[in-house]
Amino acid sequence: MTRPLLAGSVLAVLAAVLVLLSGVLGPETQAVALLGTALGGALGLVADRSPAQRAGAFAAGLAAAWVGYLLRAAVLPDAPSGRAVAVLLVVLACTLVAAGTRGSLPLWASLLGAASLAGAFEATYTADPSGVVTTSPTAATAVLLAAGAGFVATSLLGATLARDADRAAAAPAPDDEGGARHTADPRPSLRPLQLTEES
Repeated sequence: MTRPLLAGSVLAVLAAVLVLLSGVLGPETQAVALLGTALGGALGLVADRSPAQRAGAFAAGLAAAWVGYLLRAAVLPDAPSGRAVAVLLVVLACTLVAAGTRGSLPLWASLLGAASLAGAFEATYTADPSGVVTTSPTAATAVLLAAGAGFVATSLLGATLARDADRAAAAPAPDDEGGARHTADPRPSLRPLQLTEES
């Protein structure tokens, strides 16, 4: 119960701070604050592989999605068929990364990275496909900033809570004198009574 409450509270504050600082960080940050912190928080909360491996897989997925947008703008038709091919290639790229690293870079984390750029950039790309080279870095930077903040916060929080849980588990339980008396073997106290009755 404690971990979800703390993690959710931290992510909520981070998302709000990013929105408030969008005047400094850029208007794109405001648009992706919730998306980025949510995906970054999920990346940090799932205890699968090391934080570095999860972050590497996330970056690989984001890069695959970026290449997918470049292919859509350069060679694929601006039609549902072209978008379908791009999606297919991006997911296959994430799968190959996971398979090529024998799972060291988990598939789910790379898919989160691909989804982060798709969620942050799809509307901008649709409005101006020819400007992908100039507009995509801005979207990628904004979502990486938000996701990075959520990832670092939840990773540190998870490590702290795990250490506290280990210490609590290793601490000796307080003596319960009443419980000790209750669980004591009652037979010694009955023997004198039994001997008296027999005699």
